Amino acid sequence: MDGQTQAAPPSDRPVATDAPAPAPGTRTGHDDRLSRENFLVVALLLASGFVVILNETTMGVALPPIMDELGITASTGQWLTTAFMLTMSVVIPTTGWLLQRLGTRGAFILAMSLFSAGTLLAALSPGFGLLVTARVVQASGTAIMMPLLMTTIMTVVPPHHRGRVMGNVSLVIAVAPALGPTMSGAVVTSLGWRAVFWVVLPIALAALTVGAVLVRDVADRSRQRLDLLSLLLATVAFGGLVYGLSALGESARHAMPVSPAVPLGVGTAVLALFVWRQLVLQRTDAALLDLRVFRAKGFALGVGILSVSMIAMFGAIILIPLVLQQAMGLAPLTSGLVLLPGGLAMGLLGPVVGNLYDKVGPRPLVLPGVAGVGVSMLLFAMLTPTSPVVMVLVANLALSLSLALVFTPVFTTALGGLQPRLYSHGSAAISTVQQLAGAAGTALFVAILTLREVALLDGGTSAPYALTGGARTAFVVGAVVMIGAVLLTTRLRRPPSPEGAGGPAFH
Repeated sequence: MDGQTQAAPPSDRPVATDAPAPAPGTRTGHDDRLSRENFLVVALLLASGFVVILNETTMGVALPPIMDELGITASTGQWLTTAFMLTMSVVIPTTGWLLQRLGTRGAFILAMSLFSAGTLLAALSPGFGLLVTARVVQASGTAIMMPLLMTTIMTVVPPHHRGRVMGNVSLVIAVAPALGPTMSGAVVTSLGWRAVFWVVLPIALAALTVGAVLVRDVADRSRQRLDLLSLLLATVAFGGLVYGLSALGESARHAMPVSPAVPLGVGTAVLALFVWRQLVLQRTDAALLDLRVFRAKGFALGVGILSVSMIAMFGAIILIPLVLQQAMGLAPLTSGLVLLPGGLAMGLLGPVVGNLYDKVGPRPLVLPGVAGVGVSMLLFAMLTPTSPVVMVLVANLALSLSLALVFTPVFTTALGGLQPRLYSHGSAAISTVQQLAGAAGTALFVAILTLREVALLDGGTSAPYALTGGARTAFVVGAVVMIGAVLLTTRLRRPPSPEGAGGPAFH
């Protein structure tokens, strides 16, 4: 941003990150309200975010008819999901620089243009190769949207109302994935798989058109050029790590053509180079992803809590359907309906938690939240093939409500501890951690389940009970992991307001 990034701090002088200053044009009184113009911008970004995340979760149901029409195998078809995930993992780390370079308006137009173009290309794709390309284009736009949404909220919303508005972000993040498979199933059954994209396209184009008129830059732009070496390093590092973690989970079930250790090793080594490169470039405010955000103790603490919670959440997301379908014998649609109330409840509770955050701060909400996630893991560990379905419903509701208590306060607290000029980099870092933690959680839970399941099968246990036995071990490990989040949360506090800027983020 021109007004703040032109004059870079000397390399030997620390940059304050814990003391946020008021965003441009933002008043600091407790009676501040979001202006009508900014309210409309935030509402449009929320609606656009809902659409792109909804689309992200539609492939699971649409994949079988795609395989039939295009004549591909299941392993080939999975690249529609894998390519999307890898693109997200590569693009998200660049959004810190991208949002500052293009500004709010430019980033929104780019995100929705890419998403709309990818959606149209997917609907018209005559073959699998073009369909994968379309998903990559879609993912490129999707990756920009959530960091853009969080950065804009932090910039235009007065500090004492951020919790309430961030609660709506949680609503989008939770409800869209919950509705995606159900919506996709209904559309595919009635109209075919291409209709999934045709239904989304006019909504995306409408958002793009309205946004082109309505959205304005909410902060000054930076003129910093893109560091191509950083981009290359980020692509190899984050792409390698996410792919390697995903392959690690798969390798526990069957042999892989390439050992997951290869992409994991390459990704880790290149990540070290990427970090070194950013540490050098940030001395002149030229980093692709400014790592000074981690100097803010509240941000680092929030990212730690978020990482542990994401590992547990994504592990549960992958294991619960396996238990419902393969051990308890439920159909895919039925298992989806069992899990739907949890996603809806989590989303609807988001704004309520946001309001409470504005009143009481993060710790009274996050502490019972992370503890509740641990208890939910133990409830899932009690499942057997003969358990009543309502037990899964209750455990999933407990997990979803607990996560709702975690996400809004953690997002708001972590970003609220940064200077406004670092909001975009903080949002990019949080989204990057979400991708890595999600892949790690999936790999960890699947690997533990598989190892224990194989041992039980070798000992003569029947397949359904071997599966739930493996899941039990994985969920117990998840509960133990959440102890770390509880310990971190005991040190969590509200970030300093502009009136009291400069206070520490720890007790």
